[in-house]
Amino acid sequence: MRRSPLPRPVRRLVGHELTLWRGLVRWVGRRGPDGVGGDDLAAPYAPAQAAMMYGLLFVAVAETVALAVVIPWPWLHALTLVVDLWGCWYVLALHASCVVRPHVLGSDGSLRLRYGPLLDIPVPASHVATLRADRAFPDARLGAVGPSGTADLPVGGMTTLTVELTEPLAFTRPLGRPAEARAFRFHAENAAEVARAWRRIRESAEPGP
Repeated sequence: MRRSPLPRPVRRLVGHELTLWRGLVRWVGRRGPDGVGGDDLAAPYAPAQAAMMYGLLFVAVAETVALAVVIPWPWLHALTLVVDLWGCWYVLALHASCVVRPHVLGSDGSLRLRYGPLLDIPVPASHVATLRADRAFPDARLGAVGPSGTADLPVGGMTTLTVELTEPLAFTRPLGRPAEARAFRFHAENAAEVARAWRRIRESAEPGP
């Protein structure tokens, strides 16, 4: 197998940027959620952060305009303009990617936990012990694993679902660091619906008397 000449961090950065572009194009084109099959259930989380993201976008645009007016040196003006325009694009593309890349409850009871281009954690159905609606407000960074072995994926400072695993699951945190968790807390707007759907899947898979 031929290895890529690019270092791993560079490959991750390129993949991250491509995912942002795909998410933005999909969002603008109103093509619906990515990676959600016909029998799967999407669990959106982006609405919880929409106000904050649009606020950040407004600040970024205002800063771009303000700096364009006050900076007198052409070379510095051009440099800051490029950086600020990239910042505006990044905020919008990140939110768009979160909209089109929701969490997914598979028809077999598996889970796919995501956050835009930063996280994508497949959880096989055999690893899911319980899934319940459980509101919490963890003071943790995205993907951080606490002393109890629980990884938090908060959105807007909140999680609404907890999945406990039958065994530890390895995953990759947003900056590429490996981690392992025995449970995940994550946010979904339709938390109660997701929990009920998982219980129905689990009950239908259990052998009859």
